[in-house]
Amino acid sequence: MAQVPKSVQSLIEAFERLPGIGPKTAQRLTFYLLHAPKEEAQALAKAASEMKDKTVLCSICFNIGEEDPCSICADQNRDKELLAIVEDPLDLLALEKSGFKGLYHVLHGVISPLENIGPDEIHIRELLPRLKDGSIKEIILATNPTMEGEATAMYIQRLISPLGVKITRIARGLPVGSDLEYADETTLSRALEGRKEY
Repeated sequence: MAQVPKSVQSLIEAFERLPGIGPKTAQRLTFYLLHAPKEEAQALAKAASEMKDKTVLCSICFNIGEEDPCSICADQNRDKELLAIVEDPLDLLALEKSGFKGLYHVLHGVISPLENIGPDEIHIRELLPRLKDGSIKEIILATNPTMEGEATAMYIQRLISPLGVKITRIARGLPVGSDLEYADETTLSRALEGRKEY
């Protein structure tokens, strides 16, 4: 079996450590960069380095940004009475694309006892001071509909319900364009539970 140069193998292994990148994809990316102009590889390395140097966590919502507070928290046109709690910055981006105009609180994870992740390992504790002045009227629990996401949402609901803030959960059900016959039983039962008057 042919041996690849050590520098090539190192880059393959570096790509493999990224989430969602398997051995074949890591090899394809590496060999793409090997044959690409040197400037393209340098631009990739520079972009990754600058990202690490220039990004910070917002001290208010824990979103990523280049300034503190982030552009969302600093935006005076946001609905300051509405707060969506999301698992990570990618979930925030998804809600932004949907047109959501409230504020956010990014947890950077979910409670997962099997992985030894408890409430203290994610940004739940920092949520309470944001609710003390009463300016937030509704909290939307927008964690993913996984066991860990549900457990995290339930924990947060129990934690903040004594404060008297309205708490809602994102609806779950069938995606637009799907067929009933292909939906699983849990998705269908949640779609029925969450039905609205037409």
